Amino acid sequence: MTTVAPPLPYRVAGTWAETADTRSVELVPTGHGLPPFAPGQFAMIYAFGVGEVPVSVSALRGPHGGLVHTVRAVGAVSAALYRLRPGDTVGLSGPYGTGWDLAEAAGQDLLVIAGGIGLAPLRPVVHAVLERRHGYGRLAVLVGARTPADLIYREEIDSWCGPAHVAVTVDRPGPGWRGAVGVVTTLLDRLDLRPERTRALVCGPEVMMRHTARGLVTRRLAPDRVQVSLERNMRCATGHCGHCQLGPLLLCRDGPVVGYDRVAHLLLVREL
Repeated sequence: MTTVAPPLPYRVAGTWAETADTRSVELVPTGHGLPPFAPGQFAMIYAFGVGEVPVSVSALRGPHGGLVHTVRAVGAVSAALYRLRPGDTVGLSGPYGTGWDLAEAAGQDLLVIAGGIGLAPLRPVVHAVLERRHGYGRLAVLVGARTPADLIYREEIDSWCGPAHVAVTVDRPGPGWRGAVGVVTTLLDRLDLRPERTRALVCGPEVMMRHTARGLVTRRLAPDRVQVSLERNMRCATGHCGHCQLGPLLLCRDGPVVGYDRVAHLLLVREL
């Protein structure tokens, strides 16, 4: 039987706004820290007196050397995390789940496709590839958001241009927006895709991932060359409670990052 370790105390080293309802929080251990996280893995963050939620790591090393998590205030716990300020303390456990397979992508072209806050779990991938740029082929980052105001890491995205091909689109443009308009899948038509040597990493709303993955397969990318990050109601983070079940998979254990070849049929069944 798996024994779940209690969360370790982590101090808030800094917070900064990403959008009107989304903040990034940097956490540093107050004593002994957790084992290293890999891009795509998640932590269980406990807001004392409120509860805990799973949150993917959005940077493996922040300005103060800690883990960075990007949180959108959508429920009681995430709202409590959104309100954190430097000096506050939370509980942290992990790392949990599977990460993006960067080892398999070595030497290949890498296509990163994000929708909304789905860019957060993919951001460490971009950091890792830019740090070891010689270890990969072409890097393309495609980002979609509802409106320009909903774009996270906007200034950082601009800094990726050059080392990477970067394209951003929004569903509803605001005044002054001069970029692309439409869903993120429309950006695929503008890519010079080499399917036999490309690996794609996709994260965002499930409907976006479903259409994006199918669009990639239509462009002759093999399903086992596409990974998606799936989200369900994760509670125990060890695969015992069953709340995160998707067909035969328990996503806190078998995911959240899963090959599209394993889940394509599951994403077609709404009740799953």
